[in-house]
Amino acid sequence: MTLVARCPALLVSAPASGQGKTLVTAALARLHRKAGRRVRVFKCGPDFLDPMILEQASGAPVYQLDLFMVGEDECRRLLHEAAREADVILVEGVMGLYDGDPSSADLAARFGLPVLAVIDGSAMAQTFGALAHGLAGYREDVNLAAVLANRVGSARHAQMLEESLPPSITWLGALPRDPAAAFPERHLGLVQAAEIADLDARLEQAVTNLPASAAWLPPAVSFEPPSAGAATERLLEGVRVAIARDAAFGFIYPANLASLEAMGARLSFFSPLEDQGLPECDALWLPGGYPELHLEALSANRAMMEAVRDHHAAGKPILAECGGMLYCMEVLEAKDGSSAQMAGLIPGKAAMQPRLAALGLQQVELPGGCLRGHTFHYSQMQTEERALVRATTVDGRQGEPVFRIGSLTASYVHFYFSSAPRAVAPLFRSRRRIVPK
Repeated sequence: MTLVARCPALLVSAPASGQGKTLVTAALARLHRKAGRRVRVFKCGPDFLDPMILEQASGAPVYQLDLFMVGEDECRRLLHEAAREADVILVEGVMGLYDGDPSSADLAARFGLPVLAVIDGSAMAQTFGALAHGLAGYREDVNLAAVLANRVGSARHAQMLEESLPPSITWLGALPRDPAAAFPERHLGLVQAAEIADLDARLEQAVTNLPASAAWLPPAVSFEPPSAGAATERLLEGVRVAIARDAAFGFIYPANLASLEAMGARLSFFSPLEDQGLPECDALWLPGGYPELHLEALSANRAMMEAVRDHHAAGKPILAECGGMLYCMEVLEAKDGSSAQMAGLIPGKAAMQPRLAALGLQQVELPGGCLRGHTFHYSQMQTEERALVRATTVDGRQGEPVFRIGSLTASYVHFYFSSAPRAVAPLFRSRRRIVPK
């Protein structure tokens, strides 16, 4: 019998985006790691960029927790598994504590996670206490364990913020404004960890900036085991899946790789920027990323584009998500108006926009089940191609189109594979029989 597992755990949240949640979570993860503790970090909600930073800080892959996309039982399994092997669990929230449906607060309440609120105190004094008081009292089922002030100007400023708190709220200390510890950003969020040459130095500086009180070990939380479920079916036994992974295509959930392997797929990776051809493969996955930042290099690699076109012409499956779909267009236009020829599997053009075009959790009904995921993009596409099906939002509104062109399935939606393995497997499985070697 699998027993309840107990482990100190903390959800790091904030009243809004941009308060410094990722910086604080990463600094705490590195602090505990330096103290010799085994740290497991999770990210609440759909996100690719923050987990890259958090993985570098903690030394372990960072999985998502989301009651809609991941599902309650899978969240329970992931937390229970982490609690059995870790000395401390940190969960970075998404947006503000109570934002979204489901929200970070919903996750905290469901699993009994105490909350650390990170509040940007740079432009306030006593209102800091009012804000913390509101976060603590908004819902009775959410336990605000402590607050930490970020971007504080001086010791006197920190003292004013601390004195503004009601006695029921624990003050964990303050972090100063420090560009040397901040993480660079671009239009989709933080710059990818691999692109930040001095990331470790920034993490170490963030740890140095933490107040001594931040070494506090959060309360232990009891994590129930997941309900017994059926073993994952080997729906992709022997299927060789080649996955684009480089600076242009890096938006990959570790859970999706684990899901493909659990279904029996054999994974390999390649770079559309650098490689001249595809690995030996039966199926191709072009995940999201930043193709718009690498137009010239992607377009110049004609050998790779020809290999992708040959793969498609042979009827071999391709899944292209968001940036991967942009790579499959005829033309991609950057924000500055420059454009380049892409692989040409989807007729039409995509162009970057000055503002966010779409954001949110979505789901799509496919043969095999309801596949969940999210969308987040600044581009818009123009095509005569008709959608195979359209995704829907959590509240039932019309979402992103899903296109099927021969063996290519393409959408702006980033899918979370384990939400519906039977819907995912046909996206990578050719109609011809694959014989395992």
